[in-house]
Amino acid sequence: MSHETVEKIKGLPENAYTELKEGEEYQPVMSPTRIVPEVTTWSVLWGLVMAVVFSAAAAYLGLKIGQVFEAAIPIAIIAVGLSTVTKRKGALGENVIIQSIGASSGVIVAGAIFTLPALYILNLDAEFYKVFLASLFGGILGILFLIPFRKYFVSDMHGKYPFPEATATTEVLVSGEKGGSQARLLLVSGLIGGIYDFIIATFGWWSEVVTTRVIPIGEAIADKAKLVFKINVGAAVMGLGYIIGLKYTAIIAAGSFVGWFVIIPIINYFAPGLTEAVGSNITDVVGNMSAEQIFTAYVRPIGIGGIAMAGIIGIIRSSSIIKKAFGLAVSELTGGNKNIAKEELRTRRDIPMAIIAIGIMLTAVLLFVFFQFGVVHNLTHALVGLGIVMVIAFLFTTVAANAIAIVGTNPVSGMTLMTLIIASLILASIGLSGTSGMVAALIIGGVVCTALSMAGGFITDLKIGYWLGTSPYKQQTWKFLGTLVSAATVGGVIIILNKTYGFTGEGALVAPQANAMAAVIEPMMSGKPAPWLLYGAGAFLSLILTMIGVPALAFSLGMFIPLQLNTPLLIGGIVAHIVGTRSKDAKVNQARKERGTLIASGFIAGGALMGVISAVLKFGGINFVNAEWFESHSAEIIGFAMFLILCGYMIWESLRAKPEAEE
Repeated sequence: MSHETVEKIKGLPENAYTELKEGEEYQPVMSPTRIVPEVTTWSVLWGLVMAVVFSAAAAYLGLKIGQVFEAAIPIAIIAVGLSTVTKRKGALGENVIIQSIGASSGVIVAGAIFTLPALYILNLDAEFYKVFLASLFGGILGILFLIPFRKYFVSDMHGKYPFPEATATTEVLVSGEKGGSQARLLLVSGLIGGIYDFIIATFGWWSEVVTTRVIPIGEAIADKAKLVFKINVGAAVMGLGYIIGLKYTAIIAAGSFVGWFVIIPIINYFAPGLTEAVGSNITDVVGNMSAEQIFTAYVRPIGIGGIAMAGIIGIIRSSSIIKKAFGLAVSELTGGNKNIAKEELRTRRDIPMAIIAIGIMLTAVLLFVFFQFGVVHNLTHALVGLGIVMVIAFLFTTVAANAIAIVGTNPVSGMTLMTLIIASLILASIGLSGTSGMVAALIIGGVVCTALSMAGGFITDLKIGYWLGTSPYKQQTWKFLGTLVSAATVGGVIIILNKTYGFTGEGALVAPQANAMAAVIEPMMSGKPAPWLLYGAGAFLSLILTMIGVPALAFSLGMFIPLQLNTPLLIGGIVAHIVGTRSKDAKVNQARKERGTLIASGFIAGGALMGVISAVLKFGGINFVNAEWFESHSAEIIGFAMFLILCGYMIWESLRAKPEAEE
């Protein structure tokens, strides 16, 4: 039967990406009336291996540059390659399960690293069990809260949402049934990106960041006018920019450029007249600050305010979706669904609503126990913390799913910042402040952040399953196991990275979101004044950007992520534009763009995995970097030359693609 299924796989139906006409139904690739191999020992074991490996890689990359790459595409490619090499028949359903379990890695990582490293940054108690349980409970809540919305997003809105990441992953899985050539290209590019980034991190043959200070005139401008340009020359970061694309990398870079080339020079212009420190928790006058210090003190809080406002705007825009999906869930729970026979098809079955309700209640009880005995040790504080988590996680679930469905980017960091501000205000008002208040607020933020990250990521898995014809209840059931394994891996990796690099000071991992969370929460919980005026300025900036149709979240993210991490994203976006527009033939452009996506995925996966290996070596005391050479201008020049070669290779290799090879 499985062989018969393989014979029938010709590609996605013509109406896969278009809105359905009245009375028209979508028929997935694998027939809903057939039983196909999905959950097997092979698919579960490989899914768990992917969850461990990509959790470690994504945690390293996310803490290093502030962006977590989505693991779905690389995992799908590897799954296809494995099934091709072993000549497995009817592997499409199994590959979806491998991808679904493995993709837990990226979403759990995003939830954990955006918040929980702030515990280390603020020198608070950060035992393994706190990081692990916050990630685990958040992931479970994200799955449970999303399931009632599945039908709305994947079926009711068929053809109305583009689902960019789900589309790319689905195309990989379908085309993979015809051969594993994509896996070979991914392996080669993974080796190139991995060795390139490994040389930087372990041997230090060239600098990782190149700045305009490398030439004398650049040094003078940086010192006097506080104008400096920086770029990280890593393969993984550039690859990430390629996948994001020119539009969004340009908006992120625009936010960064406004901060570094408009706001910082304006503040510096008034420096000669300022004889005392200005602003909340600022201890030095502007004239003594470097461009980097001005960025941290004044620009970043504006970005934080912008991100928080972008989250509020997202909830307001999603209010109608929340009402509709909640009504569907209540109807199913009370037996109001009249299409019971129709829903018996395996492709339409979810975990029953009664089990979802029990699961949510059980998770709430366990969360309360965790808060009471592991975090706050106070009945009232534990109940309030639980209430904050449940209400905000539920409200923001649709915002996360909506964002993924439309642009493929989940704005969890902005929504989590808002959660932290709300949690801090509420907890402080009931008497929980100081270090214990900070720990409580950050754990609450970690649970909410992971729940929202999971909700956004899981809707991608379910959409892939909908297009291909897998069983949603099987994806939902086994997602819990992937969440458990990913949460345990992330907890261990964060501890290793903290001991190896740390998250503050010279040479530390940037952890931009976690540092932003720490910057927000520390003054609120320790009685210090917070930079409310700068937060407000950022909030109004987000409103103005929304009014003129510019994605406020991407712009605001650019304002608080360091310049050197935004510029290579823009370069990657420019490379994607060059590759995808050189030909007058649309099919040629599409083939080239897809080949470039494969190479970029390899750069990301290879660079991130080798970054983890380098971190483990440093943790074991193995480090060949000569610090004096690594920071020299000569090493920067070599680094820039190597980056140009890397970009040149990516363009050359992508332009070799032909439409026939992609069919």
